[in-house]
Amino acid sequence: MGFLSGSVTFQRYRVTDDPTGEFGAGHIEKLEQYVIGKSPGNIYEEPDVGFSGGAHLLDTDFDLEKNIIGEAMHFGVRIDSCQIPSPIKRAWMHQELASFLNDNPGGKPSKTQRSEAKEAVEDRCAQEAEKGNFKKLSEISVLWDAVSDTIFLGGTSEKTNDTVLGLMERAFGISVEKVSCGKLATEIADEIGRNEGLFAATPTAFGEHSSGNVVWWNGMGDNYDYLGNEFLLWLWWQWETESNVISLADGSTVSGMFARSLSLDCPEGEHGKESISSESPVALPEAALAVKMGKLPRKAGLTLVRNDLKFDFALQSEMFSVGSARIGTADESATMSHELTDRIAHVRELADTADYLFQAFCEVRLGKDWDIELKKLQKWLGSETPTRHQKAA
Repeated sequence: MGFLSGSVTFQRYRVTDDPTGEFGAGHIEKLEQYVIGKSPGNIYEEPDVGFSGGAHLLDTDFDLEKNIIGEAMHFGVRIDSCQIPSPIKRAWMHQELASFLNDNPGGKPSKTQRSEAKEAVEDRCAQEAEKGNFKKLSEISVLWDAVSDTIFLGGTSEKTNDTVLGLMERAFGISVEKVSCGKLATEIADEIGRNEGLFAATPTAFGEHSSGNVVWWNGMGDNYDYLGNEFLLWLWWQWETESNVISLADGSTVSGMFARSLSLDCPEGEHGKESISSESPVALPEAALAVKMGKLPRKAGLTLVRNDLKFDFALQSEMFSVGSARIGTADESATMSHELTDRIAHVRELADTADYLFQAFCEVRLGKDWDIELKKLQKWLGSETPTRHQKAA
């Protein structure tokens, strides 16, 4: 059921141009027009890509009541391919070459014979694909939300997502842009009037072991994805030294903690990676040592509570993608509504909560008080500032 039940994983894409208008019968007709399996080709040479109903892998039925839920549309994109295991292809190659060996004085196939054998193997692969052998079916769930002009894709593989979006662009004539951390920072800076601060921003050198170089940053002037790493480190500092409750721009508050997992990497590319799994990974000494040595968070498990909803998920900092998110009530004994419209609203609120929290960081990071905040953070990294738990003691 994709976004409609269970845990949720997604990468977001902002719809920048949509000529289709309000969701309705025309959208269902497009789904039917590009349904999976309608015009299959040789899936060994090129995967067959088409829409699916979204209820399960083999669902190819569409209708208004099922696929249009409130102000959102839910469906799937299925990708059918033929993936023949390499050991089998090698075995076929040996069989083809064996037929030449008896006629060769030296017992070795010639270059021409190898080429003929390779062509024979490729022909056999195409025949197997036509028979339906070695067929692999995969599906990506899609939630197209009109409220936020956002497409949520239930996967984080860039190659797969590009395939899904290519189909949607052909079918609906839309244009989209990935909501990475840098894209989100650009939107927030424009909204809060901090464009000048964003344009002047460069990766921060947090301590004596940091030079401000980030190997996974391409250095382009319009790429601010590295702010995601700084955001997670800032959150860590905030929750450890100040309070685990942060006020948001919409007047609400969010409380949070790091939980379950934490992945850190050396921005210089010299000291390797650190992956920590624990109920509270930031409480472990190896986590503190890693950030003191200049490593930055790249992925973290977070627990957030806002507006009586609790979100447990993993956040990839640069892409701002969400993994394995579980949504429940702040009071675990309360009963969650299973209405599909409520479920979609909760997915939307998860994205909003992460965005508002990042906005709280951007208001500081892109403002004139960042130097003051940075000095406090650097003291924390140097163990000169007690944590809020130590203060309480």
